[in-house]
Amino acid sequence: MSQPKIELRGVKKSFDDKVVLNGVDLTVEEGEAVVIIGGSGSGKSVLLKHIIRLLRPDAGQVVIDGVDINQLDFREITEFRRRFGMAFQEGALFDSMTVWENVAFPLQRSRRFKARQIRERVTECLAMVDLEGAEEKMPSELSGGMRRRVGFARAIALEPKILLFDEPTTGLDPVIKKTIDDIILHLKDSLHSTTVTITHDMASAFRIADRIAMLHDGKIIAAASPEEFRSVDNPYIQEFISGAQIEH
Repeated sequence: MSQPKIELRGVKKSFDDKVVLNGVDLTVEEGEAVVIIGGSGSGKSVLLKHIIRLLRPDAGQVVIDGVDINQLDFREITEFRRRFGMAFQEGALFDSMTVWENVAFPLQRSRRFKARQIRERVTECLAMVDLEGAEEKMPSELSGGMRRRVGFARAIALEPKILLFDEPTTGLDPVIKKTIDDIILHLKDSLHSTTVTITHDMASAFRIADRIAMLHDGKIIAAASPEEFRSVDNPYIQEFISGAQIEH
């Protein structure tokens, strides 16, 4: 049996007296699309930050490609993070940079690419998110959906094998949400990547997931395929699904 691409083993995290993660166990197989759902304040973003080691657990392990990333020093984790592409909530673009400059930023920072290679890769990435011709626009000129897509283009610039999406459809209308979901699926298939998405948007979760995991009270209380997840025998999960459907 092949080793998981991502594995969280008994991960715990507290901030002062507030327990956020209380023994999270989760595996993500190579090429799998896992969506982590949960209510506001359930710790979804905290969990995602552990996967890329923006946070360290108080206890437990985060193992990526067989490596316990909490054992890596600063230089090693900086190099290791090249395996990840992170699309932050709202896009998190640099407001003073054009779309082209935002997408080119990680390529220029890596210092491994010539100017021609950077130009070609930026064009390629923007095409993958259907933003050809937007290179000279500023973030302030873009709609919410377009900002997310620029964030996606920047996240895939270095051709990562693991893509992380933080609430990619929050605040968008249903039509744009579906467009974002379609692009996430397209990027996963095109890059042959493993994806982890956090959201409280059940419609989006059912569209893009191979497996859905519910985070509640600091633990993963269920993880199943979308079809199986709909019928999980857990009152909280059924209430969450029903509430999300009513909202939509």
